[in-house]
Amino acid sequence: MIAAETEGTATKGFAVHETGTKFQPFNFVRRKPGPNDVLIDIDYCGICHSDIHQAKNEWPDLMPAVYPMVPGHEIIGRVSQVGGEVTKFKVGDTAGIGCFIDSCRECPPCTSGIEQYCINQAAFTYNGTEMDRVTPTYGGYSNKYVIDENYALRVNAQGDLSGVAPLLCAGITTYSPLKRFKVGPGQRVGVVGLGGLGHMGVKLAKAKGADVTVFSTSPGKEADAKKLGADSFVISRDAEAMTALANSFNFILDTVSADHELMPYIGLLGYGGAMVTVGVPPSPTMIHQGGLIMGNRTLAGSLIGGIPETQEMLDFCAEHNVIADVEVITPDRIEEAYDRTIKSDVRYRFVIDLKGV
Repeated sequence: MIAAETEGTATKGFAVHETGTKFQPFNFVRRKPGPNDVLIDIDYCGICHSDIHQAKNEWPDLMPAVYPMVPGHEIIGRVSQVGGEVTKFKVGDTAGIGCFIDSCRECPPCTSGIEQYCINQAAFTYNGTEMDRVTPTYGGYSNKYVIDENYALRVNAQGDLSGVAPLLCAGITTYSPLKRFKVGPGQRVGVVGLGGLGHMGVKLAKAKGADVTVFSTSPGKEADAKKLGADSFVISRDAEAMTALANSFNFILDTVSADHELMPYIGLLGYGGAMVTVGVPPSPTMIHQGGLIMGNRTLAGSLIGGIPETQEMLDFCAEHNVIADVEVITPDRIEEAYDRTIKSDVRYRFVIDLKGV
């Protein structure tokens, strides 16, 4: 939707215009900041694998693509304007935007601070609409964003903020289940997969005091796992090594989005242990219920977090100096970053530098 510059906030972004096309500069207009809104000048935006799925319309049943699409929901920037009734931010503050920018504010999930599960569907940061169900949302591959202060996040980190941007998705996606299952000191935690999500799972579990083991199909990632803080590294295809670890983990975080079997990992859980999956493989998998029943085990899924929990995560990361490992790129390299992400050729998150766009 293009409007006259006088009707809103002129914005420069980068969009795909239909399935299979490349990113191109895209000028559009966001709404004028209202009394409760803040205008954020975007410094950095992370590239999430879900950006790739949606830009390429690979989730037609889950989240069908709406073009033109400006992806991006791992946003860090500076507040440049505040509405007259804003109390949470002032001009010059660092702020973040995650995966959604509004919700109905009335349903039980919204009033409980878990707006990501809004019964009336939250307004996603891109490839969706505002809560009016008409105005399209364009994401963080752009230079400005206007958002209600209640859906923006305070960022206390200083210095280079590029590693903070992925916390708004990868960080909260892994933090939320660790909190839900009370991961902490004295617990043995497994992290399956060492990508954009997995490397954050390792860092956060270690910051919470757990003993962390990384499970991977790639032997070459052992050195990285140890640098990230992992105590142990296991090749998941090594049947003998897996058998030796049976019934020994309190919690396992499965971050893999490729097709894989879950039962080998469920068998690693001790009595009352829990496994949470946060990746979305393309195909369903079979579960033998006996593996859950006999050990009183839990298999669960987890999305992101609501605004209160996301703020808690950002504060926790600032306190424990946890940021993502990133490779910073300019906007002209988005296509390259997509190709390399698909090939797992990134350690561990691409972040677009949007300053000066």
